[in-house]
Amino acid sequence: MSERYTKAISAIDAAHALDPNKITISGKEIPYELHYAQKCTEYLAKRAPEASEPLRLAIRAQHFRRWEVPRDSYPMTRVGYHAWRTYLKQRQAQLVQSICDECEYPIDFSNRVRALIRKEDLKQDEETQVLEDVACLVFLDDQFEKFEKEHDEEKIIAILKKTWGKMTEKGHELALQIPMSGRPQEVLQKALAG
Repeated sequence: MSERYTKAISAIDAAHALDPNKITISGKEIPYELHYAQKCTEYLAKRAPEASEPLRLAIRAQHFRRWEVPRDSYPMTRVGYHAWRTYLKQRQAQLVQSICDECEYPIDFSNRVRALIRKEDLKQDEETQVLEDVACLVFLDDQFEKFEKEHDEEKIIAILKKTWGKMTEKGHELALQIPMSGRPQEVLQKALAG
């Protein structure tokens, strides 16, 4: 990768490192968004090892500074959730585009990163679909078990069906390789059966 890429990744990860929310991995506490970004990069390597530089940056930064706009800053309704997500995508894309500009990427490159983070043309754009697959894979691998404990089965099954529907066949193959057991595995099997 280019020197600009290394500089941009460093700037993105430096921001992720400011997340006050922590997670403990192998006995070491790290900022959650840094962990999330690293997980996204790991899954990108499995899903699209030859990914373009704009896609690699967009994947690493798709939740950029998300903790600064908490979910409860919007109404706790479905409409509120969608408004929150829409605002976050716009904000994250703009902030990361600024990093690309500071790293002296051409404007077309910066615009591409921004479009990917905003998930533009999701079903028509192959790279945007890869980003969606990666987000779904990280949810299933890293967040689903906790999520499953906080919600009733009907809601979980509905969300799993929706998640599965957003993914490609390659995404499905990778998702089925994620180790799961107990209730999370049972609920996933029910969602995929129905």
